Amino acid sequence: MAQKSLLASRKFIKPSFSYLIEKKRDGGEFSDEEIRFIVDSILDKEIPEFQMAALAMAIFFQGMSAQETAVLAEEMMLSGEVIDLSKLTRPKIAKYSTGGVGDKTTLVLAPLAAACGVIMPAMNGVDENFVISNLDKLSAINKFQPDMELKEFIKQLDTVGCAIVTQHAEIAPVDGILYDLRQSTATIPSLQLITASVLAKKLSEGAEGLVVDVKWGNGSYIKDVEQAKQLARSITRVGRSMKRRCVALVTDMNQPLGDTVGTGLELMEAVELLKGEGPEDLKELVLKLGMEIVRLAGVAGSTLSAKQTVQKHLKDGTALAKFKEMIEAQGGDASFIDDPEKMPKAKYVRKLPAPKRGYVHTINAGQIARGVQLLGQKKNGKYDPSVGVSEIKKVGTQVKQGEPLMMIHYNDEAKLDTALEYLRSAYRLAPKRPNPPELIVERVA
Repeated sequence: MAQKSLLASRKFIKPSFSYLIEKKRDGGEFSDEEIRFIVDSILDKEIPEFQMAALAMAIFFQGMSAQETAVLAEEMMLSGEVIDLSKLTRPKIAKYSTGGVGDKTTLVLAPLAAACGVIMPAMNGVDENFVISNLDKLSAINKFQPDMELKEFIKQLDTVGCAIVTQHAEIAPVDGILYDLRQSTATIPSLQLITASVLAKKLSEGAEGLVVDVKWGNGSYIKDVEQAKQLARSITRVGRSMKRRCVALVTDMNQPLGDTVGTGLELMEAVELLKGEGPEDLKELVLKLGMEIVRLAGVAGSTLSAKQTVQKHLKDGTALAKFKEMIEAQGGDASFIDDPEKMPKAKYVRKLPAPKRGYVHTINAGQIARGVQLLGQKKNGKYDPSVGVSEIKKVGTQVKQGEPLMMIHYNDEAKLDTALEYLRSAYRLAPKRPNPPELIVERVA
């Protein structure tokens, strides 16, 4: 009712869609009422798709101000359900990632945050996937249920402190329509549309604050580091204008994160980290993102206190216990955590031999992801949980000729040759040791 009275008081006259396209094409700035009109028109299916495409392209080329982006985010958020977590007394912090190869940090951070006393809602949207999603990885768990009604989602957040589920259809529906359009019109990289999309979805989940992992490199859809930095600044700036606490880390994705890629293998690597073990790069990123979560939540005041809090719950088993609790709450069989032999194993394991002696100079993480996808994807679109690659040699590692660059886990010989083309082409060896890339490029707050 408040929106309608505002429009009435200003005697807002509905513009034509062609006028709005022309205005943005020429670099004009939309008023709050015009943005509200655009969102309502998309929701009510009053704007033809060809004009919506033209509008998206105009925004892509001309951009939007922070004010326009904030209003767009808020209106898209209000286009559907906004989950009310105000009755849950613990702080509520969400985490968003632009997606990367081998990125299983959410699987660790959700239970870790809950163990630290922070509620972490996690609805997995399509834009957070880079070939293999978190829900693909969790589907390796027998009987795990990724779909959940909103009431059950709130209940689990209250009792367990975390839930990783499929994004509900009622959450920011206009964003879903726009995302499909952006995919078909090559406007996905628009920084302002990404910013509005991220904030609309994550704030709809009931979060009071947001920690963002913006990945750049050949294993992310953001290939340029400066673009990644701009996106991190855009999200934090617009988030603050919406009165939400927000921190972003720009992180390197020019090689897989961790030592594995594949659904079941990545799941088990996440479990190893929850037991206080696991590869160093994954451990470093979980620690840094975990510290941001507890500081943003007010659970820890200083950097040292945040680090000690996160390390304590990884070492004492409380984060692992929360992971078990989350799996069981979502119908899954958590017994594989104590007995890893219960996880499906591939029929065949073979090495990818190094063609010559040298140092791993570069890795194309996207090529590895595509190779794993070819090996593991079934006809129904789901993934074989036993398939993937492990023991990935990282940038800067010295190898001898014939030494494995990775171990390939597979079940279908017919798929192997095509997958091998991608996996082999992912590696470039050189005689001199390169400088390993910095994992954390920039922190934006």
